[in-house]
Amino acid sequence: MASAAAAPSAHRSILILIVLFTMFRHGGAAREPFACDPKDAAASGYPFCRAAVPIPERVKDLIGRLTLQEKVRLLVNNAAAVPRLGIKGYEWWSEALHGVSNVGPGTKFGGDFPGATSFPQVITTVASFNASLWEAIGRVVSDEARAMYNGGAAGLTYWSPNVNIFRDPRWGRGQETPGEDPVVAGEYAASYVKGLQGNNGDHLKVAACCKHFTAYDLDKWNDTDRFHFNAKVTRQDIVDTFDVPFRKCVKEGKVASVMCSYNQVNGVPTCADPNLLKGTIRNQWGLSGYIVSDCDSVGVFYDNQHYTSTAEEAAADAIKAGLDLDCGPFLAVHTEDALKKGLLTQTHINNALTNTITVQMRLGMFDGAPSSHPYGKLGPKDVCSPPHQQLALDAARQGIVLLENRRSALPLSAHHHRTVAVIGPNSDVNVTMIGNYAGVACGYVTPVEGIRKYTMVVHRKGCDDVACTNEDSFSDVVAAASTADATILVMGLDQSVEAETKDRDGLLLPGRQQDLVSKAAAASRGPTVLILMSGGPIDISFAKNDPRISAILWVGYPGQAGGAAIADVLFGTTNPGGKLPMTWYPQSYISNLPMTNMAMRSTSSYPGRTYRFYAGPMVYQFGHGLSYTDFIHTIVKAPSIISVPLSGHRHTHSASTLSGKAIRVTHAKCQKLSLVIHVDVANKGDRDGSHTVLVFSTPPTGGSTWVPRKQLVAFEKLYLVAGAQRRVQVHVHVCKYLSVVDKSGVRRIPLGEHDIHIGDIKHTVSLQAATLGVIKT
Repeated sequence: MASAAAAPSAHRSILILIVLFTMFRHGGAAREPFACDPKDAAASGYPFCRAAVPIPERVKDLIGRLTLQEKVRLLVNNAAAVPRLGIKGYEWWSEALHGVSNVGPGTKFGGDFPGATSFPQVITTVASFNASLWEAIGRVVSDEARAMYNGGAAGLTYWSPNVNIFRDPRWGRGQETPGEDPVVAGEYAASYVKGLQGNNGDHLKVAACCKHFTAYDLDKWNDTDRFHFNAKVTRQDIVDTFDVPFRKCVKEGKVASVMCSYNQVNGVPTCADPNLLKGTIRNQWGLSGYIVSDCDSVGVFYDNQHYTSTAEEAAADAIKAGLDLDCGPFLAVHTEDALKKGLLTQTHINNALTNTITVQMRLGMFDGAPSSHPYGKLGPKDVCSPPHQQLALDAARQGIVLLENRRSALPLSAHHHRTVAVIGPNSDVNVTMIGNYAGVACGYVTPVEGIRKYTMVVHRKGCDDVACTNEDSFSDVVAAASTADATILVMGLDQSVEAETKDRDGLLLPGRQQDLVSKAAAASRGPTVLILMSGGPIDISFAKNDPRISAILWVGYPGQAGGAAIADVLFGTTNPGGKLPMTWYPQSYISNLPMTNMAMRSTSSYPGRTYRFYAGPMVYQFGHGLSYTDFIHTIVKAPSIISVPLSGHRHTHSASTLSGKAIRVTHAKCQKLSLVIHVDVANKGDRDGSHTVLVFSTPPTGGSTWVPRKQLVAFEKLYLVAGAQRRVQVHVHVCKYLSVVDKSGVRRIPLGEHDIHIGDIKHTVSLQAATLGVIKT
């Protein structure tokens, strides 16, 4: 999503004025009721104010009382007040990507709420491969959001999470995403949304939003920007990759909102495409909520993409396609004229308002005073509380990935490494650690501060910033490294290199960072540890191949407690257990590879995207991550044959069902069809630690070149003390995860031998068509 400053110029000034007008808040004072104030005698007479009345009836009653002009002003993010009905204005735009953020105008810090818990950036948290952690973070973030709402400092509608696929390693917003794997991204989406929205039935704690639908993963590359980009995507890739996280977000996470993106998909703006909005999100997946545009997207497809001839046609196309809310002024300005020209009807407008107001009622915004709500007692004491800040530290620890550890150089010892040289442009940063779409953190522990709690530090930045444009301070670095017992280099990227509106030019460390690392490593008289702070992957082949660099850690953007977590891993208080959620490619991968080519699958002249389809050289593969201990897997029990029962559909034995020796998923009895694998995981080392069991499948190709080379089908997180063993049952839903998508976009279950990979071990299971569901061991 764009901030107001990033909106296209045609509407920027208007949007900024509206945003500034609506950016007032009470700095922590108790919030007055949004609507249905018990002190308002008239309110008791409105059926829409009666909580005992079913929500659909309340919504219908309210919409029936609104004038056309009032309705139109409710179609935009800064929804206008309706004073005659006792309804205040509302700002829909708030953000909570990894903590309550002040990016949107709906949230303001100050007064009783000077900050909020800032968790690691999403790409870091996802490296934990811990779904229970993802949901726990969502619960904390929504606690703090509700507390701030009760205090008049925030809204209740949060346009998070970003569940786009990290398709190209140069994408500036890859840091916001759950990585490159659609299964992981979908699981993250559902887990985080459940944490945000709560488990109180149809009542919402806050309303989450999965964005940006769909095939959105380019901001500004060469001469192409997101406001003009037409993503040409096959039906196969849409179903198999890009839609997967959104589908799970809606169907399993029960998200209250989905945001359409700026780009076009196959020539049609996503926010004007009825096949995407009505057809897929609402009708096929069953969204119970509202669809919102990315900020000024309707204006973008009119002004920038010239998709319609008139502004009124653009407004009508968006609303009729299924858009319910416009982030930006466009619908407020042009919808009434579109109605007058006969381009849409009040029924279309009423349908949009039904979806938005229903969500507001599920949030309790029409139930009187916030204090009467189940979450009405949350307040300042519930923001930045010690348990919340501890979870931020735990999340950072769990997301750190140990890439290399030569000769078990890590962990360091405070006894043996009494003086440590801490070097690098990211060695003492704070705001860099929270990435983008962040708010104001409760406080920070920088890397150098965290390390100082363990040992004496000699601190030399070496470069003023990550651009690292000169070597003026390198001599100081060499001197420090040559006298210290260990050298720690904290290098990498920040928002000046990768960010919204800014995609990367290459995959190497910026400026002269590589020279700084190599010179420090050559001078170091003790072990040299390279720490990389970044959202996207970096080609550090030079360091991977340099024996003088003893260990390498990737810490992502580790949040407010990042420095403490880094130090805990360095000195062994925490045993790292993170795994990379994206492939790390060499710089050569992007040579002659346009970001604009959306194809996932490889050809003779095209390398393919992500670990599922790319088989070329890698710096580090998806799922890579070491530990200070050794984990061993043993498959104890797993079937060798699974018979896939057919549904009895009258076309069950037709060519469409058994095409290319694959069963169409819709023609199989899928409900209880599961591959169950019993795995013993043993900690054979001398340290306690967490471990992720990653289960991959290599499906039979049947002579097809479009089948994934492998795909993640399950993952399980566990913690084992040294010497312990635990048996894990891994359940793999056959239809969901052992299926593939053909060139027509049809999901099928390939018959034949599927190779299941867990670490270094392999198990083969044969899928066979049958009329009875028989599993043989």
